[in-house]
Amino acid sequence: METINAIGRRKASVARVYLSNGTGKIKINGRDYKEYFPLLHISAHVIAPLVELDALTTYDVKVNVNGGGFRGQSEAIRLGLSRALVKVNAEHRGPLKIKKYLTRDARVVERKKFGKPKARKSFQFSKR
Repeated sequence: METINAIGRRKASVARVYLSNGTGKIKINGRDYKEYFPLLHISAHVIAPLVELDALTTYDVKVNVNGGGFRGQSEAIRLGLSRALVKVNAEHRGPLKIKKYLTRDARVVERKKFGKPKARKSFQFSKR
């Protein structure tokens, strides 16, 4: 199998995922995924599609990710990895779709409006 690539996005994060046959190495920006995401609940997002398909030791994953925070980056990687796994085998689509790993979460921060301190918050109203 040649290298298969896919893109995942979440908030301001963009992840480019490269998937190839291997032994289960996951590199994010040149570092191991456990080193890049030391928090367990965040690093669990990265390997979730592989755990769902029992393919943790089947593929090598190389990821370039930038923008946003570590939570958005991990979810962008999850989407990109899920898309790459579906490109490898179309039968993977069902279990990943049930877990909603193939859904792009489009929620982003609402912009600040003029005349207000934040997007929706208003200054205190004074009647007199």
